[in-house]
Amino acid sequence: MGSGPVLHEVNLLLRSECSAPCRRERPLQAGGVCCCWGRGAQVTLPAATPACQSCSSPAEEDFLTDAEGDIMVFHPEFERAGKEAGLQVWRVENMDLAPVPESLYGRFYTGDAYLVLSSTSNRRGDLQYDLHYWQGSECSQDESGAAAILAVQMDDFLQGAPVQYREVQGHESGTFSGYFKTGLTYMNGGVASGFNHVVTNEVEVQRLLQVKGRRVVRATEVPVSWDSFNQGDSFILDLGQEIIQWSGCHSNRFEKLKATLVSKSIRDNERCGRANLQVVDEGAEPDRMIEVLGDKPDLPESHSEDTQTDASNRKVAKLYKVSNAGGDMEVTLVSEQNPFPQHVLESSECFILDNGTNGRIFVWKGKDANDAERQAVLQNSEKFIQQMEYPPYTQVQVLPQSGETPLFKQFFRNWRDAEDTVGMGTAYVSNKVAKIEKVPFDVSKLHQSDSMSAQYGMVDRGDGDKKIWRVEGSGKVLVDPATFGQFYGGDSYLILYQYQHGGRQGHIVYIWQGAESSQDETAASAILAVELDNELGGGAVQVRVVQGKEPAHMMSLFGGQPMVVYQGGTSREGGQSAAADTRLFQVRSNPAGDTRAVEVGPSSSRLNSNDAFLLAAAGGAWLWKGRGSSAAEAKGAEHLAQVLQVNPALLEEGEEPDGFWGVLGGKDDYCHAPRLSNKMDAHPPRLFACSNKTGTFQVRLALTRCVRPTWLVVAKVTRGLAAVGSG
Repeated sequence: MGSGPVLHEVNLLLRSECSAPCRRERPLQAGGVCCCWGRGAQVTLPAATPACQSCSSPAEEDFLTDAEGDIMVFHPEFERAGKEAGLQVWRVENMDLAPVPESLYGRFYTGDAYLVLSSTSNRRGDLQYDLHYWQGSECSQDESGAAAILAVQMDDFLQGAPVQYREVQGHESGTFSGYFKTGLTYMNGGVASGFNHVVTNEVEVQRLLQVKGRRVVRATEVPVSWDSFNQGDSFILDLGQEIIQWSGCHSNRFEKLKATLVSKSIRDNERCGRANLQVVDEGAEPDRMIEVLGDKPDLPESHSEDTQTDASNRKVAKLYKVSNAGGDMEVTLVSEQNPFPQHVLESSECFILDNGTNGRIFVWKGKDANDAERQAVLQNSEKFIQQMEYPPYTQVQVLPQSGETPLFKQFFRNWRDAEDTVGMGTAYVSNKVAKIEKVPFDVSKLHQSDSMSAQYGMVDRGDGDKKIWRVEGSGKVLVDPATFGQFYGGDSYLILYQYQHGGRQGHIVYIWQGAESSQDETAASAILAVELDNELGGGAVQVRVVQGKEPAHMMSLFGGQPMVVYQGGTSREGGQSAAADTRLFQVRSNPAGDTRAVEVGPSSSRLNSNDAFLLAAAGGAWLWKGRGSSAAEAKGAEHLAQVLQVNPALLEEGEEPDGFWGVLGGKDDYCHAPRLSNKMDAHPPRLFACSNKTGTFQVRLALTRCVRPTWLVVAKVTRGLAAVGSG
């Protein structure tokens, strides 16, 4: 590069503007000396001075410069920053920026500093930026300073649009932590120690991660020893080809689930899916864990986290002005009482809002402030924190004018944004009134019923493609299609239904949770549903279904055969318990004719005159038809008999032999009353929307996906009162 005193080789991207009216950007190749921020390097450029390729105007000293008139040098990585919505992470390496692989986002070395840029698109399609610089607890002062300088440079490159945040290990802002759904992982060492972010299949690994936290989970590397364990947290023992997730007896299920996310992320991203993951609880330690750690000693109880309760956001706050009018930076107190008047924020100045007692410092940059003030705000905030003797982890947010956050605005009296409407605004008035046809309102027409599919919002009659998985631990296992429609109350399942709609393929993911399914599997089913949705491109409709509350469409998926729910137990291989000698199934249908057969306790008190029942015992089998049961329910019971491989005798209610009552432990009282829903078949419940926005009172049927028989809609309007009953 030239003959100047270059301290080290750098790959610089130099930019300027043509001085002619075209103002096109072109590569800067003019002779002279430029100053590289943060590197302390003087770089002499080639003497060639080409003309602008757009207008052939001679190049002059019209370069992008800093406050001292030196040519500004931007890092090549800045050209990649903020081009589209998403998250980008860089590590500061020897005063340089190195991108971190996306698969390793959320993992930070404690001896390093990082830049994290979040780009989001607003409603108009414009990109908005949040720029964080993160420093580890063992990060050197040089690396930390370089991260701050690079953050300022990137902010300038993005024309001052980002909101900047200063993040410290263990005290990250909620905004920062929210980017990493699997939590934050702190790893010992850094670039100075030779530790690099790489995606590897390396199996020579032995490390222990401690997972803590409720709202924000953090996985921190700790010594590989039983001394690091306690009963209140979850731990991940990473042995390369084998990953063991261990949870203490007092750890909460939230920590367990977060530990599952971290361990699965290690397996899938760092090991490319080639490691074996074991999930165990305290007391069930595998042999490999004992081999590495030795015999398990008595562990200490959980150590409750020191939770810091957020004080009111309007607690003591002060406002300071940052100025260099006299040549030196000065910080002047503007007001020590809030709320502040908004007009004190001058566009030509920078301000510090001190909310340090709540652990936050806000820096506001006026759009017309000079470069020296804008570029020094981060350094001044660092000095300010030291002078006020605030903790070093105090959060700092740097806000551009017109980019203020709600937490900042709340300290000001009657804050108004530039685009806010003043008063009532301007009403649109037309000299013509649309002609509205007067339609008489007839309440009796509300009782005209629509079809079943419209009533329940069903996309079809369940004849599309389907897959079913059973949740096992933190994973899922495909269910044999031959057993589709058979569920165990001790399991949770995922059902993927694919259908065609308007020439496009749609997806529905049902999350069925058995009444006796464990809390861990119930929660894991929700996480697995999200992962499945992501695999489908995020377009699936997710429906959580609790046993006994199955929607009509889900019951239609099994080809006209009943949905069978066995009492408790599990269908996983090797986990089935022996069936009871006496089994009683209640078969009930919905208005569409789809049936559900649920195993209940073998007692005559469980009978119901509105349903059909199948009783299977060692001494025989009976199909009992209640007086109010339907043909669909009897047919469903017959199919269930084929599944159970029994040949039942048909019984009408009132014609039961003594042997039938004997198997059930004697005749007992049971429900004889007709079901309320049977009386409502002619007029099923529906939801109506009432409106008079056009000047005429109108009532329209609202087609909903879930109709509950207890709904009652009462619509009160300005010109009348209409009460619409449920039929």
